[in-house]
Amino acid sequence: MDKLLRINMGMDGGPKASEEPLGDYAGLAGRGMTSAIIAKEVPPLCHPLGKNNKLVIAPGLLSGSHAAQSGRVSVGCKSPLTGGIKEANSGGQGAQVLARLGYAAIVLEGKPGDDTLYKIVINKDGVDITPDNSLKMMGNYDLIDTIREAYGDKVACISIGPAGEMKMAAASVAFTDVEQRPTRHAGRGGVGAVMGSKGVKVIVLDDTGMSARSPKDPEKFKAANKAFVQGLKKHPITGEGLPSFGTNILTNVINEAGALPTHNFQTGRFDGAGNISGETQSEIMKARGGMVAHGCHKGCVIRCSGIYNDKDGNFVTKRPEYETVWAHGGNCGIDDMDAIAELDRLDDDYGLDTIEMGAAIGVAMEGGVAKFGDAEAAINLLKEVGKGSPLGRIIGNGAAVTGKVFGVERVPVVKGQALPAYDPRSVQGMGVTYATTTMGADHTAGYAVTANVLNVGGSVDPLNPEGQVELSRNLQIATAAIDATGMCLFIAFAILDQPETFEALVDMIGAFTGQDLTADDVTELGKTILTFERDFNSRAGFTQKDDRLPDFFKTEPLPPHNVTFDVKDEDLDRVYNW
Repeated sequence: MDKLLRINMGMDGGPKASEEPLGDYAGLAGRGMTSAIIAKEVPPLCHPLGKNNKLVIAPGLLSGSHAAQSGRVSVGCKSPLTGGIKEANSGGQGAQVLARLGYAAIVLEGKPGDDTLYKIVINKDGVDITPDNSLKMMGNYDLIDTIREAYGDKVACISIGPAGEMKMAAASVAFTDVEQRPTRHAGRGGVGAVMGSKGVKVIVLDDTGMSARSPKDPEKFKAANKAFVQGLKKHPITGEGLPSFGTNILTNVINEAGALPTHNFQTGRFDGAGNISGETQSEIMKARGGMVAHGCHKGCVIRCSGIYNDKDGNFVTKRPEYETVWAHGGNCGIDDMDAIAELDRLDDDYGLDTIEMGAAIGVAMEGGVAKFGDAEAAINLLKEVGKGSPLGRIIGNGAAVTGKVFGVERVPVVKGQALPAYDPRSVQGMGVTYATTTMGADHTAGYAVTANVLNVGGSVDPLNPEGQVELSRNLQIATAAIDATGMCLFIAFAILDQPETFEALVDMIGAFTGQDLTADDVTELGKTILTFERDFNSRAGFTQKDDRLPDFFKTEPLPPHNVTFDVKDEDLDRVYNW
């Protein structure tokens, strides 16, 4: 990964690709690379869908190697949803293949002068960019079937669905999984709309003839990787819970904690949670011949994904993740697992963020568009999004827009982005992260559920404001660094609880890069990335007032604990004081 691939979609005479050395970006990868390029090269006040925005796709530092769990990819831009900097993270095969092709990032820039749609093919021989309007408005599943027929079943694809072409602010970028299905998504912040604004429908990656990336110190790397894998397998969450029940293991846990946002954040418990829990979900999947433990990319040893089949044993979607099950389930009052699986399939096909869609539909339900618990109505609303009808375009642009259109006061967003599946009144550390992260409300930016609920890496009372700022700050720093490595965020459970597993990770990075790294170096990397992001947002016009939760979280007590979010504004303003 010693070069950047820039593709200018706005050149006279058609799009042009060029390679260049990393220069000032040397040593950066993943979120570090996307945030550095956006902060340095994108005018903060530009229109997110205009020619001056850029879409950066960057594999992690360890991607393309034999490092376990290293297949995450970062997608960065100025977000059309938040108006600030955005990094959306995804699994799938894209990071590994792109890294083996030698690219530290693809940078899509410029904007076509017409509505021609392009297909980009990248292999060891170079880059081919061709117009292909036959792909217009294809869903991701039909699109990948078409690509497979033309290029075989070994390529990896990065694509957008109709939502991205229609430039909806909730549009995602899809990455194919090991079975070449478009089930992994860089979902948050409307990155798919930016890809659509560049006129790019699909990027086909073919690493035929390319070998895995080699570490500087192979023996030390091999030993560290082995110790790292052993640490992941012996931790109860990464070694047992996630492979057995997926991320949806959290439904019962968070519901019991009184923090499962229900009926658009009106209460913290959902009566139907048991019907859509990870335990129930796994029983359904096993009974129908699905797969319970499945990795979304080669080298995954946690295997939290799976295959969800219908009643006849036919594939519907990957295992719906916890945030998806919550968004389309409890948040909308729906306890039908098959309906949630269908909604997940539609989101992936249209190219939409499941969190933003579930939140937007929940807001629409509160606005009287449909009734809470009406699964058929939710499915029909999502189909309106796929069609691009006026109602569909409202919902497809997210919860904030939907709330404005339907006059709803309770709109759970920060910086325009919908809150995920943990009510900040009952998990106050998550409230700090939602309010202060550079990304808009985002659970992955600083996953305080670890100490607030799961007692991983320590314990901080979830209902008490004390200690939440420090918890969120430390997790935001660590997460930014992990996002730069290409590692799956779920390694955090093991490295927070097991010092030897964290040491193995640091040793593995050091052996791969040839550097003598310490834990302090990892911390400094995280701080550097967050500084890039804060600087961009500041120049884009964000101030302390944007680092706040909606007022209803401070004024409406949440059953069953009947608590409000009590972290003071002046304490929120201390998060980035390090």
